[in-house]
Amino acid sequence: MTKKLVIVESPAKSKTIGQYLGEDYSVTASVGHIRDLATTGKGGLGIDIENDFEPNYRVVKGKENLVKQLNKLTKSAEEIYLATDPDREGEAISWHLKETLKIGDKPVKRVVFNEITKEAVKNAFLNPRDINTDLVSSQETRRMLDRIIGFKLSTLLQSKIKSKSAGRVQSAALKLIVDLDKEIESFIPEEYHEIFAYFGDLETKLFKLNDKKPEIHSQKEVDEILKNMTENFVVSEISTKLNRSNPRPPLITSTLQQTSSSKFGYSSDYTLKTAQSLYEGIDIDGEQIGLITYIRTDSTRLADSFVYDARDFIKNEFGSEYLGYYPKQKKKANSQDAHEALRPTSVKRTPAMMKKYLKSNEYKVYKLIYDKALGSLMSAAINEVTTLLLENNQTIFKATSSKKIFDGYLKLTSSYDEQDQEGLGFEKFKEKQEIKADKVESKQNFTSPPSRYTEARLIKDLEELGIGRPSTYATIVSTLKRRHYVSVGKNKLFVPTEQGKLTIEKLEQFFSRLISANYTKEMEEVLDEIANGNEIQLAVLKEFYNNFIEEFNEAKKNMEKIPPKETGKACPKCGSPLVIRKSRYGEFVACSNYPKCKYIEQEEKPDKPKDFDTGVKCSKCEKGTLLVKTATKGKNKGNKFLACSGFPKCKYISPLKIVDENCPNCDNVVVQDESGKVFCIDGKECE
Repeated sequence: MTKKLVIVESPAKSKTIGQYLGEDYSVTASVGHIRDLATTGKGGLGIDIENDFEPNYRVVKGKENLVKQLNKLTKSAEEIYLATDPDREGEAISWHLKETLKIGDKPVKRVVFNEITKEAVKNAFLNPRDINTDLVSSQETRRMLDRIIGFKLSTLLQSKIKSKSAGRVQSAALKLIVDLDKEIESFIPEEYHEIFAYFGDLETKLFKLNDKKPEIHSQKEVDEILKNMTENFVVSEISTKLNRSNPRPPLITSTLQQTSSSKFGYSSDYTLKTAQSLYEGIDIDGEQIGLITYIRTDSTRLADSFVYDARDFIKNEFGSEYLGYYPKQKKKANSQDAHEALRPTSVKRTPAMMKKYLKSNEYKVYKLIYDKALGSLMSAAINEVTTLLLENNQTIFKATSSKKIFDGYLKLTSSYDEQDQEGLGFEKFKEKQEIKADKVESKQNFTSPPSRYTEARLIKDLEELGIGRPSTYATIVSTLKRRHYVSVGKNKLFVPTEQGKLTIEKLEQFFSRLISANYTKEMEEVLDEIANGNEIQLAVLKEFYNNFIEEFNEAKKNMEKIPPKETGKACPKCGSPLVIRKSRYGEFVACSNYPKCKYIEQEEKPDKPKDFDTGVKCSKCEKGTLLVKTATKGKNKGNKFLACSGFPKCKYISPLKIVDENCPNCDNVVVQDESGKVFCIDGKECE
């Protein structure tokens, strides 16, 4: 009999933890949630609204056999430990496991740890606790809110304007993108001019005009200024000061995603998947070791134990002059502060030491987290900034030069953090000196519209506005892309599609309160209060539903239904116009006189898709290679999957999951099989 059964949510995590615990423990995985709200009942919500919002849970489709296996393991165990992730979602997974499995009177203990290292895991098992029902209630409330809004709004929009989905957080994010697009479309450029004076290689710029900031809007104004200037400039000031640049805080989930996007071109989803593998454990000389702390966090505080170790490391590695002051971290508004910032689990495992054990993307993300965490504890960078001012009648021209005095934290983070550019020296200039310019010229410019959202900037605004939480940013972005509400154009800028614009137009007309950033922020705060035991779930749900259903009924009654677009052709059966209709499988052409006429235009059969050979050996037979194939029949028609080239001798087959739109190495589509292996669609194994 197994004395102690440990259930985590990830197979990779179970492997790592299994190495740390003794033979008395058996570690297995639930592979995420094992049950969710049913899609039956009134409106398919899985919630009995009239019976105090009683949820109706069902085992997740496809996990019935897994639940049977878990029940067998619990039957032979004396104690059960639930060691899912240390957040609301993890707490809910543990609660569902306890409620679903046939545990009986056996003791069930909840175990949490912020890092998967031997010391942290063993300490956690020495200090188990009960399941936190407030955290579970908060997660359950979020799930029910999102189910009600998502199901009802999505059904309404599908029937009225053929939009695929809507949601509390998703739609608020889409509104930001659409609003910015409106601002760009209505932008009117304004002309302005700048004037420069050149002294050898030195460029100076008009800084003051009649003791005011210059505002020059026409060539006529430029000509008037130049006319009043004399031949000689006078050096009015040469001043030098030291500029201290303090280190940035360590990374949190959102800033990890932002920096990874801007520096590596990784999507938020790809970044989190990479970070998750670092958290769950990497094989280092035969031992699974978690290299970073828990990845979903909005707090910049660091554990005292890490701070002490890091300070010793900085002193020994770089010198005591690189030691910085670590201030006490204040909790930010809207921050849950449940976990510390992202950091390495050991400062001694430097990126250089770990590089040989990591894939290219893992190394980049690990080095980023390591450098930013350690850099936050280092001293300020110091630059000597010299300012040169030159007067000419009522004009003052300015140039600045920067000289690095001490690199401080930039010794580690210079590739991620902006630095002052090294300028020219001003040795040849002296105060009161008169000097002639080699050239004075003006440049005509026009103001630019605001720039579109990148993924990094969108996540930054979502965080600042309180839309969503660290665990949801990647899902928000991927949903907007998947629903074709936004397209990702040149330079990876987000552009709303016509369907995205139409969706927000209709939601603003009938649900403006619901999709506002302020409402979303307030709801997140309410969910936090439930988690802290200060709000009652039922009261929150009732207040929400009473307001929402009134708006919903109004929209259902008055939202205009957009007719399908006509093709310009007539139905060969009845002569009615043919129209473009949408289904879950895509667009198709059919008769507008449906259901009286059920004519559907048949597509021409395309050529059979060619297979791609990944060149990776089949894990089942170890002889053939894995082919990327395309289903040509049935409900999965058009879907890609992996199959062994040795078929029919080897019948290995695996569905493919799109991991990211673009491979960070070769820019092709990236896919993942059910074992977790990642491949580029062009047949190369993704590094």
